[in-house]
Amino acid sequence: MTSTFDLIVRGGEVVNHAGRGAADVGVRDGKIVEVGDLATATAGQIVDATGLTVLPGVMDTQVHFREPGLEWKEDLQTGGRGAVLGGVVATFEMPNTNPNTTDPEALADKLKRAKGRMDCDHAFYVGGTHENAHLLGELERLPGCCGVKVFMGASTGSLLIADDAGVEKVLRHTNRRATFHSEDEYRLEERRPLAREGDWTSHEEVRDAESAIRSTKRLVGIAQSLGKRIHVLHVTTAEEIDFLAAHKDVASVEITPQHLTLIGPEAYERLKGYAQMNPPIRGARHVEGLWRGIRQGVADVIGSDHAPHTQEEKARSYPASPSGMPGVQTLLPIMLNHVAEGRLTLERLVDLTSEGPHRVFGIAGKGRMVRGYDADLTLVDLKAERTIRHEDTASRCGWTPFDGMKIKGWPMATIIRGRVVMQDGEVVSPAGGQPVRFQETLSA
Repeated sequence: MTSTFDLIVRGGEVVNHAGRGAADVGVRDGKIVEVGDLATATAGQIVDATGLTVLPGVMDTQVHFREPGLEWKEDLQTGGRGAVLGGVVATFEMPNTNPNTTDPEALADKLKRAKGRMDCDHAFYVGGTHENAHLLGELERLPGCCGVKVFMGASTGSLLIADDAGVEKVLRHTNRRATFHSEDEYRLEERRPLAREGDWTSHEEVRDAESAIRSTKRLVGIAQSLGKRIHVLHVTTAEEIDFLAAHKDVASVEITPQHLTLIGPEAYERLKGYAQMNPPIRGARHVEGLWRGIRQGVADVIGSDHAPHTQEEKARSYPASPSGMPGVQTLLPIMLNHVAEGRLTLERLVDLTSEGPHRVFGIAGKGRMVRGYDADLTLVDLKAERTIRHEDTASRCGWTPFDGMKIKGWPMATIIRGRVVMQDGEVVSPAGGQPVRFQETLSA
């Protein structure tokens, strides 16, 4: 008897738990129901994946889409569009908007704004503060919440917990894995006078490696004393990689594509404000340390830390120029290029962008290409050669630090819950992103 599906992705090479090889993917009701030879099956829609590689849907678990309050830089609609154009099926958005996402009303407002406007699936962090720490156990269980985010280094408004007592209070009240920007605010404050007017190379001196490792050691010590799980965002130093390798019992690790790709001081000299972010782009020794963390399995997740600012804002002289760069649309192309150049395997990339987020955050029904999971698929052409350009950036900011970079490997289609959302560089479906669900809060 001939099987019938809603969608078949046919003729591609799949990469999943069984390895890498030729297979078709059959979808019904938004779920994967079969991976194998479906040559005799029929479907309402067939996607020809001949010559393409089919990956489990790529996720970006650290983005700043700036809405509400900062929409001149980005909003949920433009951010989500950039995600699916880059092959990303789901994003986790940060709480440092205006107002900050620190209470149920602010989280509900973001979910309402996302509905019918975001092309990708989505979840939102709740920001941990001194004031709301005692409520975080309830806030982290709200639908659409991916967890608690804490800034140990400078951020906006009350979204800064610099002291150990504050971090301990947050962790005592959280049960899910809490997420941290780990830089020592006390050392940063001491070193801010080291900033040289108009000299972006001094950014790495102001926010030096010691600022990062000192904070991360403090954080891990508190987490171990309480038996709590933590996720350390955008790790940038060789010392942190070696330290965190010895503390994987409590700590998971994120690295960004830009920290693996851009190297100081050359990046600052060439890109000026476009290379400025927190923690900073660092020198070659640290970049090699991050790649060691990739090779040895210390890194769990690749996240973009997509954080756009306008070109006018970025043109201000350092240190008045703001920190942050766009990245959700280029996360996958940059990492595919590293695959093409032999720095990591495609299987390891899948682990960092699909299975890693699934494991670290306990995502329900996403992150693996298996029967019963959401039919989230990212189709890539490993042989396609493209050049990243400012003008192709969907972000409202209109620029990318990778402008002019020649890339081998490119996302050709983004399929979310069985819907073809992006194909051949065009968004082809109405915005239908839905909140991501999590295993620890399914009853919420």
